[in-house]
Amino acid sequence: MSCLLAIESSCDETAVAIICREEGRPRLLTSLISSQIEIHREYGGVVPEVACRNHALRIRPLVQQALDDASLSLEEIDAFAATRGPGLASSLLVGFSYAKGLSAATGKPFYGINHMEGHLLSPFLEPGKVASHLGLIVSGGHTLLIDVQGFGNYKLMGHTIDDAAGEAFDKVGRMLNLPYPGGPEIEKHAREGNPRAFHFPRPRLKNAPLDFSFSGLKTAVLYQLQKLENPHSQLADLCASFQAAVIDSLVKKTILAALEADRQMITLSGGVACNKALQLALGAAAKEAGMTLSLTPPALTTDNAGMIAFAGLLSSENRDADSLTIGIDPNLSLTA
Repeated sequence: MSCLLAIESSCDETAVAIICREEGRPRLLTSLISSQIEIHREYGGVVPEVACRNHALRIRPLVQQALDDASLSLEEIDAFAATRGPGLASSLLVGFSYAKGLSAATGKPFYGINHMEGHLLSPFLEPGKVASHLGLIVSGGHTLLIDVQGFGNYKLMGHTIDDAAGEAFDKVGRMLNLPYPGGPEIEKHAREGNPRAFHFPRPRLKNAPLDFSFSGLKTAVLYQLQKLENPHSQLADLCASFQAAVIDSLVKKTILAALEADRQMITLSGGVACNKALQLALGAAAKEAGMTLSLTPPALTTDNAGMIAFAGLLSSENRDADSLTIGIDPNLSLTA
């Protein structure tokens, strides 16, 4: 049995996971998350200095708790991994440095992991093998379409040129005076609303049909709010109409990218992958196009160390370990 301990601290979640390869299949022994949502809610968004300080306070006990939960000692861990980027520099440094310290202290290999690769591979943790597919990653900071031939073989098909989908959800949530984070709140109110009550734009980029743009949509919501005497009375309709516009853009471009890449499987990952309306719409569109949709397990959608552990395990089996001189990269690209 080969075991790897992974740390994720790219934004405001401190997370630790331990994964082992048993009889050819990966087994996630434990995946712990110490959330800071309540701390940052009063600010309406993540404050980097506050996030960094809380990572530093929480990481050591969380690592020990993960070892205890897995009934393993530090000496029984065969390799270590941590998120290298992209993310907030101050947050990344905490987890990355701690994992490198554990690697140095034990003399075990270390792997720096791309946060987006963790999201991209997360739908395959249970089967343990990455199949060729078209991946849609939708999170607070990124909206990406990635053609995947196999582990480590990725081609960027489309990306956002401004706001990511999750970022647009949060910003519109603030416009509507909803609690942070805005995505789950908008989804909740949208269930009671009419998605056709307001017509919001679906941006089409003439020279980049697979790229996304949500800045104009966000502005359209702002202009609509200025026209309404009592926006709160139409909150459900506003949420439903905005959500429908985001989902429509995501679904149409994803199917188009899958057709262009000639992929029969689509995967959905990232924090916004929790959105049930998006899951249903993308699933229906994939079925109509003769494709299958593979969803990320709910526990692996938002930022977590389980996905970093799986990517780390595959890295340990497919490439050389990283030097301990390697640093973080807040702007790390997945397909560079």
